[in-house]
Amino acid sequence: MARAVAGQVVIVAGPSGVGKSHLAERLGWSVLRLDDFYRDGDDPDLPRAADLGIVDWDDPASWDAVAAVGVIAELCASGRARVPVYDIATSRRTGTQELVVGERFIAEGLFAPAIVAACRDAGLLESAICLRRHRLVTFLLRLTRDLREGRKSPWVLVRRGWHLMRAEPQVVAEAVAAGCRPMTPRQAHAHLTRPLPRWQ
Repeated sequence: MARAVAGQVVIVAGPSGVGKSHLAERLGWSVLRLDDFYRDGDDPDLPRAADLGIVDWDDPASWDAVAAVGVIAELCASGRARVPVYDIATSRRTGTQELVVGERFIAEGLFAPAIVAACRDAGLLESAICLRRHRLVTFLLRLTRDLREGRKSPWVLVRRGWHLMRAEPQVVAEAVAAGCRPMTPRQAHAHLTRPLPRWQ
């Protein structure tokens, strides 16, 4: 039986660069960055992409789902939690910070679909959304962001970005199969700003 919680999470999934963080900024809600739960780059158990010869950061094994769900449960119960701070450029956690949320908050990240079922079963989930665009648009938005932030070398970013663009339909399909509703960023904003029903 799901336990009572003070707040609930809206999980926002979708391909890297599709606009998950931008949606959260437009809403003005507190955000749990699920990408901060990546494992450190020197972890010997990190998966590797055989075709690229680099760590496969798109494999769920590169990410700590158990820790992410634990923090979501704490945020729903008390409205605050210590969360990790991860530096993508150096591939490691650099510390922690306190996150304070309201009754509704967003958890967004590449591996968000992996925790939809666990959050729903625990009574933590309000809704789950997968953002989608034309994949060429997502490729360009992602590359622009990653180059601006210096996440990796330009050559690695282009190679990885091309790989992600080819895999994007599968990413969306897997998110939908995990329980996420596919929406454009505009549709998602309208959905999340609609008046909630009030029970008498």
